[in-house]
Amino acid sequence: MTRGKTFTGYVGTYTKGSSEGIYTFTFDAEKKELRDVRAVAKIDNPTYVNISKSNEYLYAVVKEGDKGGVASYKINSENGDLTFVNKQMLEGPSPCYVTVNDSNNQVLTANYHRGSIESYVTSPQSGEVWPATSVMQHEGKGPNKDRQEKPHAHYSDFTPDGKYAVAVDLGTDEIITYAVGEEGKLTKAQTFNTAPGAGPRHLTFHPNGKYAYVMTELSNEVLVLEYNAQDGSFTQLQAIATLPADFTENSQGSAIHISSDGRFVYAGNRGHNTIATFAVNEDGRKLIFVEWTDTKGDWPRDFVLDPTEQFIIASNQETGNLVLFERNEETGKLTFLDSIVDVPYAVCVKFLNI
Repeated sequence: MTRGKTFTGYVGTYTKGSSEGIYTFTFDAEKKELRDVRAVAKIDNPTYVNISKSNEYLYAVVKEGDKGGVASYKINSENGDLTFVNKQMLEGPSPCYVTVNDSNNQVLTANYHRGSIESYVTSPQSGEVWPATSVMQHEGKGPNKDRQEKPHAHYSDFTPDGKYAVAVDLGTDEIITYAVGEEGKLTKAQTFNTAPGAGPRHLTFHPNGKYAYVMTELSNEVLVLEYNAQDGSFTQLQAIATLPADFTENSQGSAIHISSDGRFVYAGNRGHNTIATFAVNEDGRKLIFVEWTDTKGDWPRDFVLDPTEQFIIASNQETGNLVLFERNEETGKLTFLDSIVDVPYAVCVKFLNI
């Protein structure tokens, strides 16, 4: 729902404490305020959500007893309410990431605990999710005995051309490219290995489709990768730290996003509790550090650029709030605005598309 400069967003949460599931909120870009937070779907641990390009459907990861999977909801264009469509469940823990392609006919999930990637066919007309057509089990481990004892898939999404699905595995220090076939079936095409112990977590592509940026959770870096659209392979060009050199306390990389003009990359630091800003140079081949911005909360699990891209909203998981920042589109720098709303155990934030 978009009226003038008022936009509707959704928040995925951990359902512990007072959290009930998926929340919606309103962002008024003219008044520079967040408001009208309310629960719109009561489900267990919808920690990640994504929205179809048409704004008709929202897909969420979901836990139900000893099963995990993906749930589909119809979005009410008038008030932002969600109506349950259906769900598909698999034995074992719930996924940690979900996305949908531009045609709204394929959904991908990444499962941290199972170390797998799942592909589902969906109906563009009804939003219904059908049983998984591919479950790709990762294998291996990394040198970090506490966090890399087995595969931990943390992200899966489509390449800009839609030919491939890219999976990021924190446990095995791998970025795996899968060819996308008929009925959403996945076939392994390429594997890129990060430095041992890096613990890659999330990835975002430059708008030109030639470069990708990977946030590492364990080494706290952004990796700049060149993407070969012909075969789905990656080549590393740069690794740049997201934390100050003298910071020695616990911090873990979280989300990474890029402005649609391709000029700035933003990376979240949980523990340091900041968003690191980087300027993009050389058509995307190089990042230059700009600044750190305090997220005014604890454990910034995610953040999102609003539809105007003049603002960023950070979600602080442990303090249970969304915090608004204004973004300078010329310098990339962020300025805290005194607008904070409570959302218990907030994880990810998404806006309806414009």
